[in-house]
Amino acid sequence: MAFTVSAEHEAVRQAIREFGENEIRPVAKEYNETKRYPAELLAEAGSYDFVAPKVPEEYGGAGMDTLAELLITEELWRADPGVGGSIAAARFGTEMLLKYGDEWMKEEWLPKITAGETPIATAISEPAHGSNVAGMETRAEKDGDEYVINGSKMWITNGTVADVCIVMAKTSPEDGNQGITAFLTPTDVGGYNAERITNKLGIAAQDTAEIVLDDLRVPAENVIGDLDEGFYQLMEFFAPARADVAAQATGVAQAALDAALDYAGEREQFGQQIGEFQAIRHKLAEMATDIEAARSLTYRAAGALEDGEDPLATRMASMAKLFASEHAVDVTDEAIQVHGGAGYVSDHPVERYYRDARVTKIYDGTSEIQKNIIADHLL
Repeated sequence: MAFTVSAEHEAVRQAIREFGENEIRPVAKEYNETKRYPAELLAEAGSYDFVAPKVPEEYGGAGMDTLAELLITEELWRADPGVGGSIAAARFGTEMLLKYGDEWMKEEWLPKITAGETPIATAISEPAHGSNVAGMETRAEKDGDEYVINGSKMWITNGTVADVCIVMAKTSPEDGNQGITAFLTPTDVGGYNAERITNKLGIAAQDTAEIVLDDLRVPAENVIGDLDEGFYQLMEFFAPARADVAAQATGVAQAALDAALDYAGEREQFGQQIGEFQAIRHKLAEMATDIEAARSLTYRAAGALEDGEDPLATRMASMAKLFASEHAVDVTDEAIQVHGGAGYVSDHPVERYYRDARVTKIYDGTSEIQKNIIADHLL
């Protein structure tokens, strides 16, 4: 379970940090205020192998390991959760394609995703079913050599901007979680209707959608993996996804601390910089400590995932997500406090970081779900 941040990892970190500072941060406020998806920056990131970096080289990726991928996510969120987060989220679904997709699926779609030509979407959650994946109501019925899919999906990342989507639907409704199947579909077809959700608290530049599937016809050959095995296939990738959220939370917390440090060194009150006051210094010290603890847990989860140490990897990923997300909200809150009134308005980015951090406690399993998982692995 040990992790080592090698010289190669540090080179990756430095490269993605420079990309974030030079390409993302200067335009982040504009993208978030206009709620515009950063398609151009996604393409640019693809040219540097920053999109889906774990995908093997034969499919256009860089073949990096889990820790390198989490480093990239962390730095993208440090640059900006809305814009950088859009780039990090472009790959969600590639893991299932790699392990369970047919060769033609990989050859057709993975090079486009890694190049930043399109993100991929994965439609799981529904209006009435979030953490309860097995309760989904979307149905897929066989009709000749096709499946006809009907249902609604909610909170789907990349739902309106992706050219391809993995849709989870029940093929044997009476069997609960044993009757769910994964389907691959292009999005420019009849029956796939996506509407962007724009009234979010944070990550405004990221695309989040409600998808209505109305007699969506998918060829039988587009089943990913085995029929009725989609739930179990999906469960394999929740731990990596949760480790990725931990990296997101660590990144935005670091961004907030960076901003607070800068402000504490510039702002003067009572004839001195506020960073010289013990009250502020203690806040900064606690923020930095929380971030380092979150980073350590996240990297340890990466090590366990890379070594295939399950169920340890599952437990560590949930611990990392729980700790990093909860403390990201605390750290960004304290960053606003360091700024005082200036932190409450959009002149400084900390108010945006605070709003952006909040979602990490919700998606890919709420904090309450993570506590259940951790307890299950302890008792």
